[in-house]
Amino acid sequence: MRALVVRGVAATPRVEDVDLAGPGPGEVRVAIRAAGVCHSDLSMVDGTVSPTYPLVLGHEAAGVVTEVGPAVSRVVPGAHVVLNWAPPCRRCWFCGHGEPWLCERTGSPAAARGRASTGEPLHVTLGLGALAEQVVVSEHAVIPVPAELPFDAAALLGCAVLTGVGAVRRTASVTAGDSVAVIGLGGVGLSAVAAARAAGAEPVLAVDVSPAKADLAMAAGATDFLLADDALSRSVRSRTGGRGVDHALECVGRSATIRAAWRATRRGGQVVVVGMGAKDDIVGLSALEIFHSARTLRSSVYGSSDPDRDLPELARAVLDGRLDLTPLITHRTGLDDAAAAFTRMARGEGARTVVTP
Repeated sequence: MRALVVRGVAATPRVEDVDLAGPGPGEVRVAIRAAGVCHSDLSMVDGTVSPTYPLVLGHEAAGVVTEVGPAVSRVVPGAHVVLNWAPPCRRCWFCGHGEPWLCERTGSPAAARGRASTGEPLHVTLGLGALAEQVVVSEHAVIPVPAELPFDAAALLGCAVLTGVGAVRRTASVTAGDSVAVIGLGGVGLSAVAAARAAGAEPVLAVDVSPAKADLAMAAGATDFLLADDALSRSVRSRTGGRGVDHALECVGRSATIRAAWRATRRGGQVVVVGMGAKDDIVGLSALEIFHSARTLRSSVYGSSDPDRDLPELARAVLDGRLDLTPLITHRTGLDDAAAAFTRMARGEGARTVVTP
């Protein structure tokens, strides 16, 4: 098969021929029909995180099960599925205490799977490597969805939508009348904007460094679009009675934007870090500031969601028309041109690129 492979930090991803073994016990083979290019994939390329190379990129995808290994009971060939990059074990302490998104046995960030045409072993992003024509994964890493759900929408449910919507609903517990700011308007941020609006939040302030994101933000349901500049906190407070927002969701993963979210939040409000950042990018807050502001700073891992429970509900919402994912998809491409999506993402252009292998 063919897959998008990166061979080192800052290297250009390229399509390569890959040898992929068939499914073993408890595993399934999935033909990928659509895959989204996520910022976490870019983090694997630009060195924000440190995976093992060479690496097959991609972890947000949907497709059709084509083959099952022995002892598989979850799906059958022909099933339409969404990939889950963090399948919980259901046995560890965190799973037993209702936090499956923190499962201690979730696969490594870049497990080994398959070989390059040269014979060298390949690793796969977040246990999947979904920017490829096929994947072989554990049966617990696939979630069945209705066959009538379009593959492009299904793919986005597996990461961007589950993460952004979950951050609003599950982590922040946004309710009607709450004020919300979302900083960073990629696929995750736009999903959070849509979820905040659907929850009845008012206002919903969408924030980005690029003025070109304004139309996308308003289409997703924002009440206001604000530029991320030095005047951001004043702009936010001018729209919230001088206080700041009840909830600020940071969907970038940088110390500067986390600080911006902190300053835009009212006393007693909460800052939710949704973006994945670098381990050496330190956020500085003084002890007095933390005490005086009474704000809560927390993260949202995979939207604090249980994919087996939450993803089918999101699929129904798409089919019922309650969840419109149209504003999230700004580019479509084949596998051969997928590398250009990383360049666009690094420049802050558009939202999600959907790749159809």
